[in-house]
Amino acid sequence: MQKTVIQWGLWVLLLWPQHLAGSTPLDCRDDQGNLSRCTSISQEKLLDRVIHHAELIYRVSEELSSLFEELFIPFPFRLQSNQAAYSCITKALPIPSSKSEVQQISDKWLLHSVLMLIQSWTEPLVYLQMTMERYDHAPDMLLNKTKWVSEKLSSLEQGVVVLIKKMLDEDTLATGYSEQGVVQNEVQPEVLESVLRDYTQLSCFKKDAHKMETFLKLLKCRQTDKYNCA
Repeated sequence: MQKTVIQWGLWVLLLWPQHLAGSTPLDCRDDQGNLSRCTSISQEKLLDRVIHHAELIYRVSEELSSLFEELFIPFPFRLQSNQAAYSCITKALPIPSSKSEVQQISDKWLLHSVLMLIQSWTEPLVYLQMTMERYDHAPDMLLNKTKWVSEKLSSLEQGVVVLIKKMLDEDTLATGYSEQGVVQNEVQPEVLESVLRDYTQLSCFKKDAHKMETFLKLLKCRQTDKYNCA
């Protein structure tokens, strides 16, 4: 186990600067908290930045989930991570899941689906940071990655909100789902159950981050080649 952790540490230290150097800033808020910084960017460039941001979030979420698995999850329990007892907090969201359903939804619903996923994970990721800080011997790279994903998700939300206003000329829809995960997580389970719950949260977020990226890339494709987007 110690050898694995060291190997992960060296690998992350080598790759982490690439994530930061390759990321395009997406801080839309000015000093007054308004989203004015992104409104001056063209719709095409803003969509590209949002997609790039979503790609980074998904990539780091993969690394975070794998790292957590290596550090804390005994192998027999890795096969149980998708059991019904640990269902994803966004399961109830009205978001298409099959490829055919995704292809049929409108550009408007693609954007609002991304926004719903983002807002549903905002508070659970903050809670996840808090729980991981209480783990014994949790390495800094695990905590830093969790914090990084949480902060970048907030930036992605800003970009998507501006994009909705630019592309659809409308205000955002309230989802009403953002507190669901926190309410479920307030129960204090046994240690193993708590670890498995956090592991499932990470696995679920990884899946949803991939959905965000996929929806945004489909939207981009429709802007450029509407009839050949698979």
